[in-house]
Amino acid sequence: MTDSLENCRRTHYSKQVKPDMKEEEVILMGWIHEMRDLGGIIFVLLRDRDGVTQITAPSKKVSTELFEDLRKLKKESVIIVRGKVQESGKAPGGVEVIPEELKLLSESKLPLPLDTTEKTRAEIDTRLDSRFIDLRKHSVSAIFKIKSRMLHSVRNFLESQDYTEINTPKIGASATEGGTELFPITYFEREAFLGQSPQLYKQMMMASGFDSVYEIAPIFRAEEHDTLRHLNEVTSIDVETAFTDHIDAMDLLERLVVDAVTQVKKYCQDELDTIGFDLQIPKTPFPRIEYDEMVDMVNSVGVHMEHGEDMPRAAEKAMGEIMDGYYFITGWPTSIKPFYVMPDPENPLKSCAFDLMFQDLEISSGAMRVHDHDLLVEKIKKQGLNPDSFNRYLAAFEYGMPPHAGWGVGAERFTMTLTGLKNIRETVLFPRDRRRLTP
Repeated sequence: MTDSLENCRRTHYSKQVKPDMKEEEVILMGWIHEMRDLGGIIFVLLRDRDGVTQITAPSKKVSTELFEDLRKLKKESVIIVRGKVQESGKAPGGVEVIPEELKLLSESKLPLPLDTTEKTRAEIDTRLDSRFIDLRKHSVSAIFKIKSRMLHSVRNFLESQDYTEINTPKIGASATEGGTELFPITYFEREAFLGQSPQLYKQMMMASGFDSVYEIAPIFRAEEHDTLRHLNEVTSIDVETAFTDHIDAMDLLERLVVDAVTQVKKYCQDELDTIGFDLQIPKTPFPRIEYDEMVDMVNSVGVHMEHGEDMPRAAEKAMGEIMDGYYFITGWPTSIKPFYVMPDPENPLKSCAFDLMFQDLEISSGAMRVHDHDLLVEKIKKQGLNPDSFNRYLAAFEYGMPPHAGWGVGAERFTMTLTGLKNIRETVLFPRDRRRLTP
């Protein structure tokens, strides 16, 4: 029979228990990380959100009943311990707690689906199948504390720049950008699709007079990728700004990235230490490389890439070996960019589009957008799409649309740059890819 909380409440997390608190009474709550029964003394490592505290129970200092209750405990069971703090040079954090009262809140089943110590790391599929257990490891939970701080910093930065947060639909009647990479769903008597991007909606917001908007929300891509860099559901950080161009958009993105990295470095150093990653604040300005120059750079190291084609994976890897840190690729061919991307007025074969890269990883894609209705219709037709499918979107361009620009950042890929991770699935609590739909 397990106990309830009753009137018992936590007084401290592990990280808050310090050596100078000698003889102070604390109430700790958490999971049994490890146990050692040495006969006359029992050691229990209690793990909570912030760390581990050693519970030390010498048979001569605790009651016989409490000692026997401790002996019966199972690893990963949930307990409450009330006791007094003692200094201990050999214990984690330099402290131990001598228990005076124990409550078993929830007993764990054994054996565990996977080891919860940091000594071993199971295969990624095993970890994801039992994600709730995997997240008990501080080296795993640290990733999501870093991601949380990054998203918090992004919001704070954009709010400080007078951006308005918006929420756009994630169910639509047609594709955002054309193509077939859509998840169809049944919407009453009609077919609908999960949203690929808030792109069209945030452009429509530019006709509303809001000027500067952002959204942090899921997007869905039915791409049959099976790589360490792709998922079918990701979180996108989207921004759109009126009366600006692609140069302004790159400047904003650069400042946002530096601010987010700085905030993570400031507030998540413990988590960075836990995962063993030396995060460096990037220097500005980020290098800006023209698409044509990038193609020449790739070819110069023996990787074949044609001028005018999209960037293949081999080219990304080559650039990752040449470039260190963040950099922009600008001046992409108009022919390989979506219909809403503005052509370069001086050379319409080039576009006012850019990608933000981190070594060999694309973090963001952005551009100045077409704000002229007739040009937009022409570009939609050139890409083999039917303007009638975009009539609600196009209407926003008939009644006064200012020049505007924006970008989208993949939150998970950005998190990879903040943690040094190579598998994007590690940056998502419950990933969705072409093979995984549960848990």
